[in-house]
Amino acid sequence: MAKLVVVRHGQSVWNLENRFTGWVDVELSENGVNEAQEAGKKLAGMSFAHLFTSELKRAQETARLALESGQLGDLPTSSDKALNERHYGELQGLNKDETRKKYGDEQVLQWRRSYHTRPPGGENLADTVERVLPYYEKNIEPLLKAGKDVLVVAHGNSLRALVKHLESLSEDEILKVEIPTGTPIVYDLDDQGKVKEKVVLE
Repeated sequence: MAKLVVVRHGQSVWNLENRFTGWVDVELSENGVNEAQEAGKKLAGMSFAHLFTSELKRAQETARLALESGQLGDLPTSSDKALNERHYGELQGLNKDETRKKYGDEQVLQWRRSYHTRPPGGENLADTVERVLPYYEKNIEPLLKAGKDVLVVAHGNSLRALVKHLESLSEDEILKVEIPTGTPIVYDLDDQGKVKEKVVLE
């Protein structure tokens, strides 16, 4: 039986400023650094065979700080844009409140939470699922089925794509799922990669 631990990166400076971030490569905020370090402490004592992150530095820095804080060692690491946050297209960099004033609450809610509606020039959650899942099935799942524990540090929407698959959630159900920053979620998996138990390390 293997463990898959997923962690959303700590708060970024644009999370703090309430901006759409997507693929823009922003830094962690001071609070985000603390969240990453706290995540590591919650994982202390665990042993991982491999670390997977996105290509964005807020995820990579969260992983680095967590490994250091939890004394988890120097892990073999793979970083891939398949695990990047959902691309928000023309909304990237815009303040969410200002965007609501410009386009209306309902339109912005559709862009943020609809499974199939894309923001201008960006991705919907369905698009994100279509790049996250093949990467998971090819690169991460084989390690888990071999009994190896894996750590994935990524983003709210790329992790929602993964959670949808792991927990067999419907398109409507996954829209209600929030992935908190810097909070490890531990999945105990059986030999077939099916979830036996889920624990949130709050």
